[in-house]
Amino acid sequence: MKKILLLLAEGFEEIEALTPVDYLRLADLDVDMDSLTDDLSVTGAHGIVVSADTTLDSIDPTAYDGVYLPGGMPGSLNLRDDARVLSIVRDFVDAGKAVSAICAAPIVLEKAGVIADKRVTGYPGTVDKLEKVGTYDAEAIVVQDENIFTGRGAAAAVYLSFALITALCGEETTERVKQGIQQQAVESLYGFSS
Repeated sequence: MKKILLLLAEGFEEIEALTPVDYLRLADLDVDMDSLTDDLSVTGAHGIVVSADTTLDSIDPTAYDGVYLPGGMPGSLNLRDDARVLSIVRDFVDAGKAVSAICAAPIVLEKAGVIADKRVTGYPGTVDKLEKVGTYDAEAIVVQDENIFTGRGAAAAVYLSFALITALCGEETTERVKQGIQQQAVESLYGFSS
């Protein structure tokens, strides 16, 4: 089973973190939410407290097939300013593992020095903060450039999740997850199976 490391820093954007956890797990990927600190309780940008699965210092990053960086403020800044996170991003890019950043989190990729020749997208307010990037695509919802995946913002979390699932598990798994999500919606809205 493929494993994804999702890094939670204080001030993460909740939708951008929890949507991929849900959808990637529906695709039978093993997703670990890892706190940057020793505290498993991590507070998001909107005051929602999430219990991480483990802490960054207690895991072996080489055991993972990909890393996911949620945006949000100051979460993206906290990720960007953590040397361990930058090292993981560089190592994963070099190893050809999936590296994903959404909303403001591409600032982490820039500081890690991995997008100087890449096409990326992100929150429109980050374009002026990305100075060492190949191409910033202000129109795209999701961009994949080799093993680097970027998404525009919270509304793109679903689509970024699907892009990762397709890359890691194939289109058939993505379609299965999409059908499962639709089935859940019908059951919860109408109280019956379609």
